[in-house]
Amino acid sequence: MSDTILAVDETALLDRVQAPEGQGRPILDAATRQVVGRAPEHTVHDLDDAVARARAAQPGWDALGHEERSALLLAVADRIEAEAEPLARLLSREQGKPLNGPNARFEVGACSAWLRATAATPLEPEVVVDDGEVHAELHYRALGVVGAIGPWNWPLMISIWQIAPALRMGNTVVVKPSEYTPLSVLALLSVMNEVLPPDVLLGVSGDREVGARLASHPDVDKVMFTGSTATGRRIIEASAGNLARLTLELGGNDAGIVLPGADPAAIAQDLFWGAFINTGQTCAALKRLYVHDSVYDEVVEALAGVAAQMPMGPGLDESNVLGPLQNKQQFDIVAGLVEDARSHGARIVTGGAPAEELGELFYPITLIADAADGQAVVDEEQFGPVLPVIRYTDVDEAIARANRLDHGLGASVWGDREEARRVAARIQAGTVWINSHGGVHPMIPFGGVKGSGYGLEFGVEGLKAVSAPQVING
Repeated sequence: MSDTILAVDETALLDRVQAPEGQGRPILDAATRQVVGRAPEHTVHDLDDAVARARAAQPGWDALGHEERSALLLAVADRIEAEAEPLARLLSREQGKPLNGPNARFEVGACSAWLRATAATPLEPEVVVDDGEVHAELHYRALGVVGAIGPWNWPLMISIWQIAPALRMGNTVVVKPSEYTPLSVLALLSVMNEVLPPDVLLGVSGDREVGARLASHPDVDKVMFTGSTATGRRIIEASAGNLARLTLELGGNDAGIVLPGADPAAIAQDLFWGAFINTGQTCAALKRLYVHDSVYDEVVEALAGVAAQMPMGPGLDESNVLGPLQNKQQFDIVAGLVEDARSHGARIVTGGAPAEELGELFYPITLIADAADGQAVVDEEQFGPVLPVIRYTDVDEAIARANRLDHGLGASVWGDREEARRVAARIQAGTVWINSHGGVHPMIPFGGVKGSGYGLEFGVEGLKAVSAPQVING
């Protein structure tokens, strides 16, 4: 099918998913604040209808078997690649991230890569006992209907993280995109549905009431959510009535520890992107950096040098690699945290004030030196282009400070690899990177601890997470 369907441009793609003229809710370009399109305003009734359709389609989808479902996922990946540029341009306008760098084109490419990896990942029955008298096997079956509630920061990629394993294992999926970025997600689903059978993958664009209904729906067997810890707690409460399984990837306030002996010049570029990928709007971005006193000033200086070389501006400008904050609410949070840090004596090294010359929601890369635990900019997740750098003198002290908050999505340690691995083992986080931060791989399990949620995504563990285990004994 993918060989016979021609690619469409951004306007045609948008017209396929937006509300009719005079209807819907306007979605603004994050950079220019001009209207991108009109998001459909679906209701709880629409959600109920989507779940019913998905429930009816699920047995037939499951019956296709792993081989045929995987083949269809590969065909879906082909279709996404054929529409990659219009998808990336729509994503750039709606979310704000530039086309280039680790941004919009990168995100669309990741969608195809995750689909291909998911299709190729084997999940064979496990023989758990075979002693001559007892033979027991552990199999993994489809759950039924999966509800996927996505965020606005990486709306396409994270949607695929939820959709791909669920479909592969024989579930059908109902997607509720963020109210901030519905158009790009609906466009992605439209492209995917050119290949998939009817009602296997459905999207419902609505408000929080629609999301709450999806989390509590009696015919939804699994809920996958990426977003804030506060919303995650509400989803846990909402899902209690139907005992839906949950995978929750919640807020992070990831710590990094730079060890004595680390080379500031060698690590500065990777430190920068660990913190400021997607202009800092990433759950597993580096958000607090503890630097040993012996290299503190050099690390701050090296980071400032990298920041000065990174162009910020509207995403459709091919020269930019940093964009605006996606929405006014997040912009206000970032600006407020910077002002609070300034009032508590922290030193603003770069940035520190809105970049009004670029547009309403632009805030420059802001490095904050001489920050301290207990300050809001350290203790609260900034989710924007701000990085507090905290001085320490004892590695044990740095580990304790990294662990003191109720967050545990990711962390990183920078310096000698063997020493870094020993430190990493003592950090309370779902993933600890060595001399990098935030990189994900479709075969490496990913998930948080403490207030950053629970459940694993990616690879074999991700397939198991959207499945019902069944033991066959005999």
